[in-house]
Amino acid sequence: MRISLIITTYNRPDALSLVLKSVASQTKLPDEIIIADDGSDNSTSEYINTFKKKSTLKVIHSWQSDKGFRVAKSRNKAIAKSNFEYIILIDGDVVLHRKFIEDHLKHSEYGYFVQGPRVFLNELTTKKFLNTNNIMLSFFARGLSNRKNTLHSNFLSSFFSTKKNYLHSIKTCNLAFYKIDFIRVNGFNNNIEGWGREDSEFVVRLLNSGLNRKNVRFQMIQFHLWHQNYSRTSLLKNDLILEASINKKLKWCDNGINKYL
Repeated sequence: MRISLIITTYNRPDALSLVLKSVASQTKLPDEIIIADDGSDNSTSEYINTFKKKSTLKVIHSWQSDKGFRVAKSRNKAIAKSNFEYIILIDGDVVLHRKFIEDHLKHSEYGYFVQGPRVFLNELTTKKFLNTNNIMLSFFARGLSNRKNTLHSNFLSSFFSTKKNYLHSIKTCNLAFYKIDFIRVNGFNNNIEGWGREDSEFVVRLLNSGLNRKNVRFQMIQFHLWHQNYSRTSLLKNDLILEASINKKLKWCDNGINKYL
């Protein structure tokens, strides 16, 4: 099975450099990388071009103009450019365990979307890793929260991973699905702008369409770099869109990926 890795970013080329370094170190490489860029300035495109010249990985830069937080639309545009059947979503500020892609392949399953865990780095540890360009992290590293999520174990994963449909703790920084399932619900809702709920609203429609959730523990590990919180000013508006999708049991959004296919 072939994989398109979608990486969202906005004006953090220093963090993106760590992400791509961890992608290049994978035991199983993705078949393509698509950078879903929500309006970064030239420093990001310059870094991506430099990386492409040095790497054998296939990298596509999907850019849209900066009109505020529009990650739903940015991801739709990136996935519309994808060429392969399985989609893995990550953010542009997560460092991947070396078996991240391999684990995602192992846990992929028809009829399911797959949610993975993450470990948080505090501000001091994040600055240290950005300064040293280091991607080696372990259970004993300083400045981590959710420390148990650093443990990579086949046994623990088989024991604690679950198949259960619920909306809590949806994180599109570590989510995977078949592209055909994404298109069936018309992808993310472009009407959701500003931080929050684009991920939950999308998953509501996946569940309503008959897809099921697999929640993987102790594999598919990523380390999330610290960043300042985004503005929550659009949250009320986005909550109303989410509630409508829940109450009306929607499977489709009118303003989705079909605009770009």
